[in-house]
Amino acid sequence: MQPFTATDHAHMARALALAADGAMPHPNPRVGCVLVRDGAVVGEGRHARAGEAHAEVEALAAAGTKARGATAYVTLEPCNHHGRTPPCTEALIAAGVAEVIGAMVDPNPKVAGQGYAALERGGIAVRHGLMNAPAAALNPGFVKRMTHGRPFVRVKLGMSLDARIALASGESRWITGTDARADVQRLRARSDAIVTGIDTVLADDPNLTVRDAEGGTPARQPLRVVLDSTLQLPADARLLSQPGRTLVFTAARDPHHANELSEAHAEVRTLPSAIGGGLDLGALLDELGRREVNEVLVEAGPTLAGAFVAARLCDELVLYVAPTLLGDTARPAFALPELASLDERTMLEVLDLRAVGSDWRVTARLAPTPTGVASGRAR
Repeated sequence: MQPFTATDHAHMARALALAADGAMPHPNPRVGCVLVRDGAVVGEGRHARAGEAHAEVEALAAAGTKARGATAYVTLEPCNHHGRTPPCTEALIAAGVAEVIGAMVDPNPKVAGQGYAALERGGIAVRHGLMNAPAAALNPGFVKRMTHGRPFVRVKLGMSLDARIALASGESRWITGTDARADVQRLRARSDAIVTGIDTVLADDPNLTVRDAEGGTPARQPLRVVLDSTLQLPADARLLSQPGRTLVFTAARDPHHANELSEAHAEVRTLPSAIGGGLDLGALLDELGRREVNEVLVEAGPTLAGAFVAARLCDELVLYVAPTLLGDTARPAFALPELASLDERTMLEVLDLRAVGSDWRVTARLAPTPTGVASGRAR
């Protein structure tokens, strides 16, 4: 295969920037496309939202007749099946594109190399693998759901420098500053679902909505998911009156209260209990995967945050750390089992560390471990 040039890298970098700059087209992946002919960019496109034109089709429309003989740089393998829109492979072939350079193979089993093969059958030269890693990083949830059937799980916590998230009384507003809280809205906006526990709802009565810079609520809201094993959620909880949908998972059999919650516009579903009590977090993620949820943001207290970490069901931790100390009587960030030795400690790999206003944002993941995986549970 002909090696990729610096010019190829530059055009693919532009395609990746287009994909990253757009909205999250849930449940589809972010994709960017750049069309180049005779060294000049003749069309660009991104996939804005599900049901609308894919990146390749947008770029072809922008290029018009200049697409004939062009090279298409696309961050994800063009689709070759009928979904909400027709196959992009057919559009590229019909437009007379000469070459397609792709970043990665689509992990969707409906595509998975078939798109590239269809292009080659249509007379288009194909090369792929250019900037594969940054392309995959654009869509961690889509990749994980397509390969493992579960969403990408991101656990978010705001804490003091001594890893405390609230005073002993429960007071926690506000440990972190306004910049950190605004940054959390970005995490919410890119998520398909926000997961919390009943303890957090009862203590804080949160809205769990995405708010824009002016404090308004955009039309699209992530699915709100409440883990409530004994079905204590009040029918007048604030999150039930917010825009968007609320899904309540429980192990309790309480048809009367379930009906009250349904009348308050919540969907109530049962989950199996985990060994040791609470709800089975693996079963939760399986169900969310079936519902085409790509990315989950866990916003909860130490019990649920600790359960995801202990069960190794957390793909990423985003910790907003304020330069303040709350003392040893304040509530810890994670409720984790007592350790018999330091060998049992949970090791993290820090992926990113940066200032957000007066606070620090630490992005990390669980380090690989040779030990077994515990069962997940949450109230």
